[in-house]
Amino acid sequence: MSSLLVPYYEHPSVRPAEWDAIVQAAPRLHGVVLNPASGPGEQPDPAFARTAARLRAAGVRVLGYTDTGYGRRPHSDVVRDLTRHRDWYGTDGAFLDQVAAGPEEFTHYQRLAVAAWDLGCTTLVLNHGTPPDPSYARIADVLVTFEGTWESYRRLRPQPRPGTTDVRLCHLVYGVPAGVDLAELARARGASVHCAVPGAGDHPWGTLPHTLEPTR
Repeated sequence: MSSLLVPYYEHPSVRPAEWDAIVQAAPRLHGVVLNPASGPGEQPDPAFARTAARLRAAGVRVLGYTDTGYGRRPHSDVVRDLTRHRDWYGTDGAFLDQVAAGPEEFTHYQRLAVAAWDLGCTTLVLNHGTPPDPSYARIADVLVTFEGTWESYRRLRPQPRPGTTDVRLCHLVYGVPAGVDLAELARARGASVHCAVPGAGDHPWGTLPHTLEPTR
């Protein structure tokens, strides 16, 4: 089963070789997060539309990035972004970022999940960055239960699966040295989906996993 989820936040016209490498890795990918402008942007981007079409043609899930502001961003704004991703880039899934983890926000996210499903979303990824309340497992296909540095990840203990649902756990790790097999480490910590990139600082997701880096 494909285990690599790639959030790559660089423009195809600036990093064409990297996007080519992602497309070529299609059989190994659980999905790719498309993020033209911290969301879909204010108007369609033809370069991202072409890239999304290439990914779909290669059989890759295309997940539209949408920030939810830990439950503070209005429902209508999030749904607008989801709609734009679908209409402009043909996304078949959603990657909701900065998702709250507490039970008090669950109803808000349940409404967003229903809206995403109504728009044709077939894969819903919730990025909590930490283990959430078990209720979120009822609405997501993938829960991101860790996002952080390699140094923090090395100290992470195995995470139990939430309830009896089929949800998959995902770990997103940056600052990872070359040669590290994160797939094996992630499985040992309870996650069947992962991504490990060498980047650090404010923009780690502008780098690719070592295993996808193009040959120069």
